[in-house]
Amino acid sequence: MLAFPKNIDQIKMRNQRIMFWIARGISYSIIAILILILFFILKRGIGVINWEFFSTMPKEGMTKGGILPAIIGTLYLVAGSMIIAFPIGMLSGIYVNEYAREGQVKRFIKLMTNNLAGVPSIVFGLFGMALFVNQLNFGASILAGSLTLALLALPLIIRTTEESLKAVDNTFRHASYALGASKLYTIRKVVVPIAFPNIITGLILGIGRVSGETAPILFTVAAYFLPRLPNSVFDQCMALPYHLYVISTSGTDIETSRPIAYGTAVVLIAIVLFVNLLANFLRNYFSRKVKMK
Repeated sequence: MLAFPKNIDQIKMRNQRIMFWIARGISYSIIAILILILFFILKRGIGVINWEFFSTMPKEGMTKGGILPAIIGTLYLVAGSMIIAFPIGMLSGIYVNEYAREGQVKRFIKLMTNNLAGVPSIVFGLFGMALFVNQLNFGASILAGSLTLALLALPLIIRTTEESLKAVDNTFRHASYALGASKLYTIRKVVVPIAFPNIITGLILGIGRVSGETAPILFTVAAYFLPRLPNSVFDQCMALPYHLYVISTSGTDIETSRPIAYGTAVVLIAIVLFVNLLANFLRNYFSRKVKMK
């Protein structure tokens, strides 16, 4: 018969406390790094933040003026890519989880989705240039850039939708079937509303990824210096990530434009934060609606 130490409970509690403090230390370290990055950027960029910076066109080789075209261009690209990627990704996730049978086809779809999520963004940019810009003759345009960014965000949305649907208890499906509802009605009225608050997470992740990408828009839409607003989806536009890259590395006067670069970084972070907060608000709103039902 095995003899256990008398103080086994104390050993377990000690190990538990050690792991707890390690996890807490890692969490605090991540928060501290984030605060340090934000402080570093804010300290150097807050001085140029004013109404003129948001509302005027760039001037004198982007060493003066504002970043209005870059802000509008970024919003166009994020909105355009999500309008394309979110419904397609959501429908694809519904098919994979609710309709596709277990087998080689389903495993192949999952494998390809995971592989697509790991493809470097510059490859998406080259693909977008070859297909949308050259082959389909969209040219360097908001449409080509939005389609390319949509492809970039699609795997995240598909996987998030699939996992959200998988988390819905099967008793809801069986109860709906028992009442005579069809599979389509059950998915549309029961399963998707329950999973939708978590599906919004895919939208948040997709927005977070496409809003800061430079390589895909470099080949498909971004303009180096374009002090005007786009008139249609077939126009080029400036974008905050590419604008930040240009004035930080190859501007006409890098030292003079460096504060503008940090100010652009502040604006980009603020836009991403605002969009994430809005998406979180929508997720909480739909969660409350599900609970009320």
